[in-house]
Amino acid sequence: MRCKALILGCGGASLTAEEELFFSSVQPWGLILFRRNIVDADQIRALCDRFRSLVGRPDAPVLIDQEGGRVQRMGPPLWRRYPAAARYLEAAKGDVSLAAEWARLGSRLIAQDLRACGISVDCMPVLDCPVEGADFAIGDRAYSHDPHLVSTIARGAAEGMLEGGVLPIIKHIPGHGRAMVDSHYALPVVKEDRGTLERTDFLPFQTLNHFPIAMTGHIVFDAIDPDHPATTSKAVISDIIRGWIGFDGLLLSDDLSMKALSGDYGQRANALFSAGCDIALHCNGLMDEARAIASATPELAGRSLERAKAALARLETPPMPMDPVEAAKIVDRVLALQA
Repeated sequence: MRCKALILGCGGASLTAEEELFFSSVQPWGLILFRRNIVDADQIRALCDRFRSLVGRPDAPVLIDQEGGRVQRMGPPLWRRYPAAARYLEAAKGDVSLAAEWARLGSRLIAQDLRACGISVDCMPVLDCPVEGADFAIGDRAYSHDPHLVSTIARGAAEGMLEGGVLPIIKHIPGHGRAMVDSHYALPVVKEDRGTLERTDFLPFQTLNHFPIAMTGHIVFDAIDPDHPATTSKAVISDIIRGWIGFDGLLLSDDLSMKALSGDYGQRANALFSAGCDIALHCNGLMDEARAIASATPELAGRSLERAKAALARLETPPMPMDPVEAAKIVDRVLALQA
């Protein structure tokens, strides 16, 4: 079944007639859910099933941002509250191996929640390394400020997600930790030299380059391409992401509606595909924007299609066994630090 290299959001807890017609016509590769789309497990399953029926692909990915902490679309009282990424190392009192194991268990529990609702992809873990003075958009969503510790703990989180039968997305490649402004509202510009970036921001992504999906950051790296954010930069994608980092998996853009990007929505889509992104992401469910992006989005084909198939093939392995009660005890212990 042919589809567009596109992931779209929708407006509410069920698809409107307009959305159904649009999705049937456009055939996006995937759907992404937000809090506005969440009521309960039965409703989420029905929404996922309806989307997959409309696009005619039972394995069509449904994504969500379910990190824990500030970024958790499915929460209490129906679902467990999960810790922010930074809490694992704090609770483990600096023991990085223990923090990685606890992050793995936390992700494994999240995957169990998501699979039960029909969600197959989670936009986590965050591999960014915040620096002093950086905007709080990342903040405690990062596992540490040290790239080596981030690499170890995030590996545990990503492996736990895969063990639970859900695809993780490493983000925001090649690194968003030096952003002094929130890319939802403005364009961050990083002035550091390439050598410094390779030793810090880029390092966790190189260490974990074998994971199947990554999401770009809308951030300018002056030393590599002073004119374009990573999402729309041929130099960043070819020289850094595909080159130095060595990531050959499926590359998604961050949300095209974020104010860090310029141009109309068709221009934004054209720019990211010209730069080498595989998939465009549009999250807010606004139909006028989605139509403009869809009109500029190509069919998923060639190497991008191969990467997409390879990512989804990772879901064919049955979830690994887990003791959810024991895992939950660990998560509750980490959460107790925040009380």
